Amino acid sequence: MKRKVAIYPGTFDPVTIGHMDIVRRASEIFDEVIIAIAPSTDKKPMFSLEKRQEMLQVACRELPGVRVEVFDTLLVDFAKEMGTNIILRGLRAVSDFEYELQLSYANASLDPDIETLFLMPSLENAFISSTVVRAILRHKGPIEHLVPTAILPYLKEI
Repeated sequence: MKRKVAIYPGTFDPVTIGHMDIVRRASEIFDEVIIAIAPSTDKKPMFSLEKRQEMLQVACRELPGVRVEVFDTLLVDFAKEMGTNIILRGLRAVSDFEYELQLSYANASLDPDIETLFLMPSLENAFISSTVVRAILRHKGPIEHLVPTAILPYLKEI
């Protein structure tokens, strides 16, 4: 039987409990979930690519079938390299949907075999985004309720 592998791409700057909610649930659906971190230099990330990868590895340590990779290619090429055609994306609000729909159509235009699946975070995590976490971090506010406990030491360095 063929293993079901999905890629969950993003910047993860930093990883939030909303991201982890999606990863946990996806790990129950798929045999393997590859968290794919994009450099996203155009977004000017707060954390280096290496630090984001390290935080995700720490946050996912207890989740079987989840691994963290970095990619700097077209997502469809990375998916092919990883041997899958399934891309997972999280949707928090209607505003996310328009952007994500465009991306999924663009990916399908590059590779008609690509399937994009959307998962919504649990209701209590729907408002959480990396942007919100970064804004609170910049102003030295409390973020303990927004990020995985395992990555708190990394955020204290800010």
